[in-house]
Amino acid sequence: MTDFPGSPDSAARERDAAESASAFAHPAVAPDRTAAYGDHPDQVVDFYAPRDGRTGAPLVVLLHGGAWRSPYDRAHVSPLADFLARRGFAVANVEYRRGGDDIPRQRDGAEPGAGSVGPVAGRWPETFDDVSAALDAMPALASRELPGADVRRIVVSGHSAGGHLALWAAARHVLPEGSPWRLPAPPSLRGVVALAPIADFATAVGLGVCGGAVTQLLGGEAGSVLGGDAGAVLDGGAGSVLGGDAGAVLDSDAGSALGGDAVAVERAAHADPGVLLPTGIATAIVHGVEDIVVPPAVSEAYVDAAARSGETVGLTLLGGVGHFPLIDPSADACAVVAEELAQLAW
Repeated sequence: MTDFPGSPDSAARERDAAESASAFAHPAVAPDRTAAYGDHPDQVVDFYAPRDGRTGAPLVVLLHGGAWRSPYDRAHVSPLADFLARRGFAVANVEYRRGGDDIPRQRDGAEPGAGSVGPVAGRWPETFDDVSAALDAMPALASRELPGADVRRIVVSGHSAGGHLALWAAARHVLPEGSPWRLPAPPSLRGVVALAPIADFATAVGLGVCGGAVTQLLGGEAGSVLGGDAGAVLDGGAGSVLGGDAGAVLDSDAGSALGGDAVAVERAAHADPGVLLPTGIATAIVHGVEDIVVPPAVSEAYVDAAARSGETVGLTLLGGVGHFPLIDPSADACAVVAEELAQLAW
């Protein structure tokens, strides 16, 4: 749920609760194979073979959501992985390290438990270390574990925080010089399909998405991002918060946009898809109009930023749909997701 000003009414919250219950009601689906891409227990990938036995199937690399927090793991999107496998895709469901109760703040010298309620969002830099390592290892891993997969046709997809990571994974070649995750050339991807992604940090912070998850991920002080005005995006739009440029977080207004927090400013340069543009990678976003967890304004801000960079990003807004039907195999929205993947993969 969100906690931004003008928060959703009871009907919207009831819809969200029902959609969430439906998405999480499906039992986890066991993978066909599991392989490690590192030594940590979370550095694993579950592989699902296309159910019709076809060879040469495109590979969907799936990154789960959950606000980069440890209570949510890849199991909750395993029904989606199975759904896609039944549609003829090979699927790699990636686990990665998330934030937990042991690191409530992402700052050097922070005391565990200080100023935090529940698990922190993300592990810096481990979350990004893992996603980059998994993607780098994917062609070899998939070729070994799913011989029927065509690793020349990889589409990266992710939901919510995983949608952020999918967009980020496709932008590693435009990371700042010296970034440990920077690639020398664009990744070999057919494209990205991001589902209700936390795609633009300035807008997400202004809307209070996922209880300040972006601020936590960047190691910022609570309420410091966007000058401590969590309602500014709603009141005046992302453009007014950032001096008329929703993509200006890292330009001359970076200090004011991030409340003068040097750590958060520096990390945003390496983590915010909204400033890592253009990518040159075909990108599509699917977002529910009724989403109160990650409001569609977050995706719209990313699409606008891409347009300013000279890049077109496809945005499909689904009426009457909230946050969770995009990963719910029993929902019509899931068929839309499969179609968007197919358009890039085949």
